[in-house]
Amino acid sequence: MSPSGTNYSKALAVRERRFATALLAPAFLALMATTTFPLLYLIWTSVHRMDLAMPFADGFIGFANYRELLQDSRFWASLAVSLIYTGTTVVLQVVIGLALALLVMGMKRGQGLFRIIAILPVVLSPAVVGMVWRTFMLAPEFGIVDYFAIMAGLGSQNWLGDPTLALVSVVVIHTWQWTPFAFMVLLASLAALPDDLYEAARIDRASAWQRFKRITLPLLRPAIVMVIIMRTMVALTAFAAIFTVTGGGPGTATEILNLYAYRKSFTELSIGYGSALAVALLIVTVLISAVLFAVRRAR
Repeated sequence: MSPSGTNYSKALAVRERRFATALLAPAFLALMATTTFPLLYLIWTSVHRMDLAMPFADGFIGFANYRELLQDSRFWASLAVSLIYTGTTVVLQVVIGLALALLVMGMKRGQGLFRIIAILPVVLSPAVVGMVWRTFMLAPEFGIVDYFAIMAGLGSQNWLGDPTLALVSVVVIHTWQWTPFAFMVLLASLAALPDDLYEAARIDRASAWQRFKRITLPLLRPAIVMVIIMRTMVALTAFAAIFTVTGGGPGTATEILNLYAYRKSFTELSIGYGSALAVALLIVTVLISAVLFAVRRAR
């Protein structure tokens, strides 16, 4: 190739890179403005005393908010609620979603209609879901759940006034809304599994349980782990449904860490300490996600 042709190719490559950069720049700047800058500001706020009730005392205090956080029994209680809430909902979503996926795969007719009906809860806003459950499902004496409890001889229950029942209720609500996500992912993974493996297992007279244990479950493991990772990250940062249904109550029975940070920041007006709580939640989420990704890579 002649020198002039080489120079032209280099100039063309430079123009293409500049054009690509020009196309990428707006999206990159928007991403920085909506994610990176707020995160840096959150960290900066967490090392300051920023109390809207006493603005005269505001200033840099280093890691004092974090030291106070470690001694805060309410922080540890809300962290425990968050872990219980996350672990329970994720396990239920995976188990129920997998069971529904296996059920639908065995259906000869109506799969499309079942998928449409199953996906409806996901498209609803968590706040709307919370209001529906609070008003129509869990209202004492008049709610649908309470009606069935009375019919079963259990009597009317204060589903949102009892600490244990309130925690069970928000777990059920989150599970009801987001199980369809696990169901759809696992159903798609089941549909992609090779049929010849099952045919060979049937020829060898393997039972349905053996086929599930030795073929289906190992092949679905990557999809299951990915569902667990995604649902764990969402459950740890849940807010709207719990805030709408219980507001963290009764007392602090359903106060997850996200809600505690909100209360500290916008109810008690302690923005600095609330930011430290939010950073702590971020650290917990990153650590749990890192462990789950490490497990996924190891397998």
